[in-house]
Amino acid sequence: MEPQRERAGRHLKKGRKRRRGPNMLVGAAEAMRARWELEESQPEAKKARLSTILFAENCEVTHEQLCELLKYVVLGNSNVSKPSWCQLFHQNQLNNVVVFVLQGMSQLHFYRFYMEFGFLRKAFTHKFRLPPPSSNFLADIIGLQKKQTTGDLSKMVEGSLPSSSSKVSISLQNDPIIQKYGSKKVGLTRCLLTKEEMKTFHFPLQGFPDCENFVPTKCHGSITDNSPLFGLNCEMCLTSKGRELTRISLVAEGGCCVMDELVKPDNKVLDYLTSFSGITKKILNPVTTKLKDVQRQLKALLPPDAVLVGHSLGLDLRALKMIHPYVIDTSLLYVREQGRRFKLKFLAKAILGKDIQCPDRLGHDATEDARTTLELARYFLKYGPRKAGQGPRNTAEVVQQSNTSVLECLDLMGQKLLFLTREAETSELSSSRNCQTIKCLTNKEVLEQARVEIPLFPFSIVQFSFEPFSYKLTEEMNKRMRSKWTEMSTVYAGPFSKNCNLRAVKRLFKSFGPVRSMSLVLETHQPHLCIQYEVLEAAQLAIESLDGILVESTCIKVQRPVTELTLDSSTLVKELEQDSENRGTIYLSGVNQTFKEHLLQQSNIFLGLEAVILPKDLKSGKQKKYCFLKFKTFGSAQRALNILKGKDWKLKGRHALTPRHLHAWLRGIPPESRRTPGVRVIPPPSEQQALQVLKVDHPKIAAWRWGRKIGKLYHSLSPGTLCLILLPGTKSTHGSFSGLGLMGIKDEEESTTPKICS
Repeated sequence: MEPQRERAGRHLKKGRKRRRGPNMLVGAAEAMRARWELEESQPEAKKARLSTILFAENCEVTHEQLCELLKYVVLGNSNVSKPSWCQLFHQNQLNNVVVFVLQGMSQLHFYRFYMEFGFLRKAFTHKFRLPPPSSNFLADIIGLQKKQTTGDLSKMVEGSLPSSSSKVSISLQNDPIIQKYGSKKVGLTRCLLTKEEMKTFHFPLQGFPDCENFVPTKCHGSITDNSPLFGLNCEMCLTSKGRELTRISLVAEGGCCVMDELVKPDNKVLDYLTSFSGITKKILNPVTTKLKDVQRQLKALLPPDAVLVGHSLGLDLRALKMIHPYVIDTSLLYVREQGRRFKLKFLAKAILGKDIQCPDRLGHDATEDARTTLELARYFLKYGPRKAGQGPRNTAEVVQQSNTSVLECLDLMGQKLLFLTREAETSELSSSRNCQTIKCLTNKEVLEQARVEIPLFPFSIVQFSFEPFSYKLTEEMNKRMRSKWTEMSTVYAGPFSKNCNLRAVKRLFKSFGPVRSMSLVLETHQPHLCIQYEVLEAAQLAIESLDGILVESTCIKVQRPVTELTLDSSTLVKELEQDSENRGTIYLSGVNQTFKEHLLQQSNIFLGLEAVILPKDLKSGKQKKYCFLKFKTFGSAQRALNILKGKDWKLKGRHALTPRHLHAWLRGIPPESRRTPGVRVIPPPSEQQALQVLKVDHPKIAAWRWGRKIGKLYHSLSPGTLCLILLPGTKSTHGSFSGLGLMGIKDEEESTTPKICS
């Protein structure tokens, strides 16, 4: 390895050096943001992860805010502002982004068939409401504008230079690039090194004396301007026989890494060149892959017309001991006067506006360098020699312009988007030139294609289409769902003696949580109470605490009304407890205004506390007398629950049942939809008939089947993949229904910093 060259290698990424004290403003937006900044200043974790809770008004995330997140995922912290509604830590550790769109489904469908969507509710820790969709949901979340598509990007950046405030300000005018290629755009074949050039710059060539034992890639296909590009980067160490390969990274044109292998040298290592390669003895000790294994794998991966792109690529091919006829060398593509060549780090900043090979890292990242060379080649082909000679404006300046889409951000990073959908569906995405669109006949075919194509692209959108319900059926389903939740939050208690102190009894039931209504039932021989709680947890806690106890020598029964909507309530409660958003979260009743101060003062005894959710009354703005505490693990939550229910705190509580985003929906239940408990709702004949015959295409069966299929596909994704499941919602001339989003990172490492919000 030549020290003067810019080489890549394995590195250990370190966190930022800035330190800020925690500004814990309880219940305010500033508190969460301060904690996020404090957390980001800590030593960087090995995995990307999301903040514990979502910071969104009523847990509703707009389509623009979704787009905000996706652009940040693509470009990173240095090039675009952070999303306002959630925090993504260590964004540069993400490997892929996959967005599943279940067209025709809404939040209502998810909770109507909650039991059937078993995998989705257990796997994704973040759930949020989406507003009803517009006419083009995908265009909204990608940020496509009707009057501006990715084809306008060249107009946005034409004639721009890096700002004067940029750390790197360069002039590449009147240079050898224009002299060699001219000022007009050129095709891929024009950028290939000729055999004479390869000989001049010491590339390995067939028949040369020093290449006798070199292995040809056997890529002898016909090269065109549409031939595929592959970014290549190798790391070497110094052995008793000279420089030998220790790592190889190969990146496909979509931006996805298709090969990243450590290689055991054949001879004794004298110097690992760790400061450049990031390779150490400890890293290489367990490696068994040899040079011949890598050569065999590379030959199998490359198609006949593959073009290899690299920076000082001749040294990489010599380390591989391989011969390849079609190459683009970015150190020569952007060559300077008298044949001087820029380092890759300099070109990345000046041309792409991105920072690589940061000084606080141990060595360089081979995959990052391979991807950067690919981006430099694509930039040259896209904007032409004149633009490459002048130097573009910084990426951040382009992104900060209004109406910048996710597609444009991917384009700036030299990446493409994969879009899988059914042929019947239309979208602006299909006509975008930076999008690889694959249309299928059925959802099943979409699923099969997704298994094959997703690993090849850094960003994928997979859209499944389902037949929407009629408005009449959807509205009926909506009423029944709201009635079901109301009935599950209602309890009947009794019998009580006629001389019972009803005031004390009512006070007892109110201690379990906020009461929406409480009435005396006198139709029975002895009085009963009907209590309708605001939250499901309060009703369940009342049943678990009071059912079967003696009240003034009378054994009372506390139970839910028995209707067709509550027959499966016990099973549903158990499943709600297992929901990923509820695991590790506890509900507490009886908290007062000083509770949060006491909690902060004694937070050291509540290990693993991550968030405190303090609901407020929408009218008065006062804090309600209940809250939710979110812990890192179920065990930590259970220990805290035991303490808080003890003699020192004297609170009532249990494990949470209601996902946070549902509270806003349930608060909005109109009085007319709260039917009198016990009144039977007859299902529409069409659904009743479908349930009786259990047709395979019935929505209940479809939810179960596709929930499992998406689950299997999710398990096949690589670790570090940000995955979103979007149920866009439905909209028609009769009315609209909100959507639902589920979000998580495959093998996510959870947060450890507590947050407090209202």
